Amino acid sequence: MTSQPTLKTPESGPGEPGGSANGPHGSGLQAGLKNRHLSMIAIGGVIGAGLFVGSSSGIATAGPGILLSYALVGTLVVLVMRMLGEMSAANPTSGSFSAHADRALGPWAGFTIGWLYWFFWVVVLAVEATAGAAILEGWIPAVPQWGWALIVMVVLTATNLVSVGSYGEFEFWFAGIKVVAIGAFIVIGGLAVFGMLPGADTDQAGLANLTDHGGFLPHGAGAILTGILLVVFSFMGSEIATLAAGESENPQRAVTKATNSIIWRIGVFYLGSIFVVVCLLPWDSKSIAEDGSYVAALDSLGIAHAGQIMNFIVLTSVLSCLNSGLYTASRMAFSLGRRGDAPKAFARTTARGVPRTAIISSVVFGFVAVFFNYKFPDSVFLFLVNSSGAVALFVWLVICFSQLRMRKIIQAEAPEKLVVRMWLYPYLTWASAALIVFVLGYMLTDTEHDGRTTMLLSLMVAAIVLAIALVKQRLAGRATRDRDEIPAG
Repeated sequence: MTSQPTLKTPESGPGEPGGSANGPHGSGLQAGLKNRHLSMIAIGGVIGAGLFVGSSSGIATAGPGILLSYALVGTLVVLVMRMLGEMSAANPTSGSFSAHADRALGPWAGFTIGWLYWFFWVVVLAVEATAGAAILEGWIPAVPQWGWALIVMVVLTATNLVSVGSYGEFEFWFAGIKVVAIGAFIVIGGLAVFGMLPGADTDQAGLANLTDHGGFLPHGAGAILTGILLVVFSFMGSEIATLAAGESENPQRAVTKATNSIIWRIGVFYLGSIFVVVCLLPWDSKSIAEDGSYVAALDSLGIAHAGQIMNFIVLTSVLSCLNSGLYTASRMAFSLGRRGDAPKAFARTTARGVPRTAIISSVVFGFVAVFFNYKFPDSVFLFLVNSSGAVALFVWLVICFSQLRMRKIIQAEAPEKLVVRMWLYPYLTWASAALIVFVLGYMLTDTEHDGRTTMLLSLMVAAIVLAIALVKQRLAGRATRDRDEIPAG
């Protein structure tokens, strides 16, 4: 039997939050995020641009039953975040689940999931930059779309390079706009559904939309599973708060608060807003497919300039996602560099605690991906998007297996650090892992929405990264044995 790893902190050292010494390459990550920053990052992290622009395809596929798809995925995210919160509250670190996997499962696991997660977010940078550029070009056509993409990327790169505090401040306002907007949408739409909104056109609105037009499940119960495939990726980002907690004033408190509030955040922002959409107008309304679900819902009430209002909200969501994506990718690269799984330069920081090389390297790949999006949209870029598509599910699965092992380690060595506990351990953890494996398997059967292509390409990339990790681990083990065999002279 192999011995269990200990609760060491390989990343912590000079300059980690709580560290003291200043190294020659900077002072390491610093506690530059305030509590209000962390609170808004946690709230806004679950509201991605995918909620606004991607929900229409889910509604068209499952009808009002898409609510069950969102509820199932939301429940899974709550459970996974509870597991991650348990580990991160006991040991807050910039590497979050990658660092936990490194200790619980082995260096190969931390290396693999860390690089896959980095790859996911740098591809997201290109996707979101292009989406934001399309909106801005519509407002100011004098600047070409590629120009807007470049401007957006440069501005947010500069923001992240200044300090972690500037990232937190930008994200505080971006996320704040999203939260206020979706909150207003739920209140206004809810009043309209119950006929309490004066001056609004509510002829189509009502709870009857949940069961009319073919019933609650017009395409059968199987559509719920297909709906899961379409909505699962819009939840990616809920884990960002655990990465950012390592640079906050009180990491343990930040992680605990973010973990405990995930239920109402998903319940209100996802289930609440989608419930309003499917009640305001029939699920099979052509306007949902043509204009998008939220724009169509606002238009149905006769609200003027609904399209431009929603474009502004989507733009803030895109900028928020870009801002957080660049931050997240750079901190994962920093963590990998600190553990020796990436070039050492990634772990160097400026005097302000900014991992400059990690940020620049991440954004360079993002720029390259943007170029591919404009030059080879249907080949190279499509490959990048599809090959990173299942990473969210891979990350959640690794979190499950890491928590199963880390709970035993924490209980044996520092039980007082279990300030957040996974419910019904280990049964709910195993149930969550089983559901994730089921969804991954179901993706292989989905040819209509490219689920199979996404799964196969993601598995291929994951296999390549895993092979590199295993070779690296074997070479490191051989080097250690050779060093130990050298006789003392």
